[in-house]
Amino acid sequence: PFFVNRGGLPVDEPTWERMWRHVGRIHPEGERVARRIRGAADLPKIPIPSVPAFQPSTPIPERLEAVQRYIRELQYNHTGTQFFEIKKSRPLTGLMDLAKEMTKEALPIKCLEAVILGIYLTNNMTTLDRFPISFKTHFSGNYFRHIVLGVNFGGRYGALGISRREELMYKAPVFRTLSELIFDFEEAYRRCWHTLKKVKLGHCVSHDPHSVEQIEWKHSILDLDKLSREDFRKELERHARDMRLKIGKGTGPPSPTKDRKKDVSSPQRGQASPHRRNSRGDRRPSGEKKPADSKAMPDLNGYQIRV
Repeated sequence: PFFVNRGGLPVDEPTWERMWRHVGRIHPEGERVARRIRGAADLPKIPIPSVPAFQPSTPIPERLEAVQRYIRELQYNHTGTQFFEIKKSRPLTGLMDLAKEMTKEALPIKCLEAVILGIYLTNNMTTLDRFPISFKTHFSGNYFRHIVLGVNFGGRYGALGISRREELMYKAPVFRTLSELIFDFEEAYRRCWHTLKKVKLGHCVSHDPHSVEQIEWKHSILDLDKLSREDFRKELERHARDMRLKIGKGTGPPSPTKDRKKDVSSPQRGQASPHRRNSRGDRRPSGEKKPADSKAMPDLNGYQIRV
């Protein structure tokens, strides 16, 4: 027999048996209650959120609102069990495959999963810059960590994400500077009695879903205990300037993809291309004179093999 999850995908019975044993350790009647609920035929169907689809004319701010609404409809995962294993060291293409699985499963998610999902759902918004923002806070003797997806459209900053707190997730792209956005998060934490300790900022994420490059999660690490208020603001604006410069330069060479072949020379470049440097084996020892007629073809008639 098979059971189905929220997304309608089959799950083998031994998996649920293990879950029931775990519930039984917490609640003595947990296994019996779980079986009774799963066997009930009159329970209403749980609605599955629909992945947002956009017309080409839909403005970016409206698309961001729709993406955030979809993330919110998945709901925050309060179970204490993370349903999707996310390794930050995985290439972008692997994380996008995981995001696609999230849309099929339609299970509750946490903040890191929301960031990956936000990247996946905004890949076709090429005029939108996306970068991770991580927070470390202190409250009642404990440290807490949270992450959102920072966005920049038309020079205005905002954020996508999910949290237990409404004010620590979505921010419409209305902030003129990156520092204004971070200060707004800091004020939201202050209202929750949390003290902001560290902020980690990553670089812009590629829009190529098949890219094998890794997400740069912490290009800038800002410790608020070691920075004055003004220095903190300057470091935030410096990071924003670095992202603009990187985007202005075209982010360097194109990111490698799974479909790109290796060691394929350009057909427009000949053997005598001026851009190609001599290999290490072709270098001449220091002081050796260059032959006078190096470009002329050698006379092969009198060629002899010397041992």
